[in-house]
Parts: sequence; C-alpha cells; structure tokens
Amino acid sequence: MPTKTMKAIQQHEFGGPEVLLYEDSPVPEIKPGEVLVRVHAVGLNPPDWYLRDGYKMLPPEWQPKVDFPVILGTDISGVVEAVAEDVTAFSIGDEVYSMVRFPSGLAGGSRAYAEYVSVPATELALKPAGIDHVHAAAAPMSLLTAWQFMIDLGHDEPNPLQPYRHEPVPLEGKTVLVNGAAGGVGQFALQLAKWKGARVIAVAAGRHEAFVRDLGADEFIDYTKSKVEEHVHDLDLVIDAVGGPTTGRFLPTLKRGGALFPIFPLGFSGADEAEKLGVTVSSVQVRSSGAQLAQLADLLAAGTVRVGVDSTFALADARSAHDRAARGGVQGKIVLTVK
Repeated sequence: MPTKTMKAIQQHEFGGPEVLLYEDSPVPEIKPGEVLVRVHAVGLNPPDWYLRDGYKMLPPEWQPKVDFPVILGTDISGVVEAVAEDVTAFSIGDEVYSMVRFPSGLAGGSRAYAEYVSVPATELALKPAGIDHVHAAAAPMSLLTAWQFMIDLGHDEPNPLQPYRHEPVPLEGKTVLVNGAAGGVGQFALQLAKWKGARVIAVAAGRHEAFVRDLGADEFIDYTKSKVEEHVHDLDLVIDAVGGPTTGRFLPTLKRGGALFPIFPLGFSGADEAEKLGVTVSSVQVRSSGAQLAQLADLLAAGTVRVGVDSTFALADARSAHDRAARGGVQGKIVLTVK
C-alpha cells in the first residue's frame, strides 16, 4: 500500500531561508497517546531559524545532532484528523492548538511546517473559541513562555539554564518593565502583567507605540530615542523579551529585592552585579503543556489576552516568512497559512 504524502517545508542542509523547500513528505503515523492534526496555520518562533541555521548561536557542545531532512516549527492550530486508540480527550473534527514537542523536539522532532503533524495528546488543547486558526497558531510558544516566566511554571523539570528553579514573582501593585513589548513574547508579557494588576512600562520602537498602548501599556519608551536605563528606576520586575548580552543594563533600574527575567539569557554576565544589588536574575526554558494551553484558551476566548499578527504567508512561501523575521521590527507574530 503506497505511503500517503503531504506537502511540507523541508531542508536538507543548514543555511538561510533559501534552504527551505516545499516538498512532498510522508504523512506522520500516530503512536499511542498521539493525535493527528490537519494543520491550518503555523506560528513562527525564533527556535525555527535557530534550527534552520544549525543553532550557530549555541556553543558547539550544546548544538543538537540533527538528522535531515528537517521539518521546522512547533506552533500549530488545526483540526483533529485521527486519534490513537488510547486517546479519549479529543475526537475527530475537534479544533485544536498546540506547541508540539518542545523542547524535546528542538533538534527537528516537532515538524509543524506541514499539512499534517502528530501531537502528543498531553500537549494539545481545544482552540480558543472566537479566534481563527491564524491567531490561535500565533499564540502557543510565546504565550506559554510569558505564562511560565510570570504566572505559573507548571512543571518540575530541572532547569537547563540555571541550577535553581525559576519562580514567578507577585505582580499586583508592582511596576513592571517589558523590553521588546511589541514582539511575540513581549505582547503577552505586557497583557499578563496588566491582568495581574501591575503598572506596565513598555519598551519598543516608536512605530509600535499605538499597538502596545492598545494592549494596556501605562507608559511607553521609544528605545530608538532614549536609553531606557537612564529614564526608569525602582522597578519591581523587568521582563527582557530581547535578552542576550545587553540584558545586564537593566540591573540598576531595579529596586533591591526586584527581579530580572531575560527570555533569552545566553550572554548575560552580570551575576556578580545582580548579587551586589540584591536583584534576582532568573530564566527558564518554555515547555509544552496542553493543560496550560487549555487555561490560556479561556483568556484568549474572553479577549483578556489578544494576539497581534504581524503578517501571514502561505506554507509554500516559508522562505519569505523567514526573510520577514530576519528584517526585524516584527509587531506580534508571523504566521504560515496551510490550505
């Protein structure tokens, strides 16, 4: 019996967007505990381009071994096509969304840039009512990241990024600065902080001011015109959704007992300064969770949390989507649509 095929974006080598090829690939077979989803939309995330180019930003000893061909992507929204015999929580025809196998699939095991994807049922949730597949697919990794950093870690897995467990901090009545507030994680960090009763200072380029104010920002700083660290002080929490080597510049803006949460912590070198200032610096690697996505679906359905979409591209045009990401200045998320 011939193998059923689907269209997918595959790559056979590391490189830039040009390595992304629209090709035939076998439809995945589901294993016990899994669901087959007919994908309608795929949300793009930084791990997609990290994997595409071979995780060059990581030290060689951290770079995962990858078997080609690779299908990128983790975030999907679609419709259940089939379920394994032992799966009872979902039925054929259910509209669902998920962050598929992350971080376990960061070497290419998530395989979301495709017409079909197999998903562990424990990582799946019903799609939020009232929003379309494009907006649902734009949410999972970015929203789960903000949630696990700020609200509820939701698991007891050892933290690969630091020797101690990440702990969210109280937000009600606090002053929170979100750097990169117009981006994928930043837009959700801003909204969750407001939902929990914080005063939020949003940092982004000036062209994004209306967007972040509409999401609830109390104050806005255009980083292209001002050095943030020269304008704010006595903060309770900084969510640095940009992160990297420059995240240490926020340490003096925090009050003693405050916290700095860099979403991308690699390159931070201010541990000694943080200890001297009495500031907690903590990070965590986001993990798939169907249970948390089910909670978040209620917030998305109610409009308590909204999803900004920068642009959409057809699955076959994934190269252009990656080109868009590389240009920067993304407002919300980039999404692939699958027919």
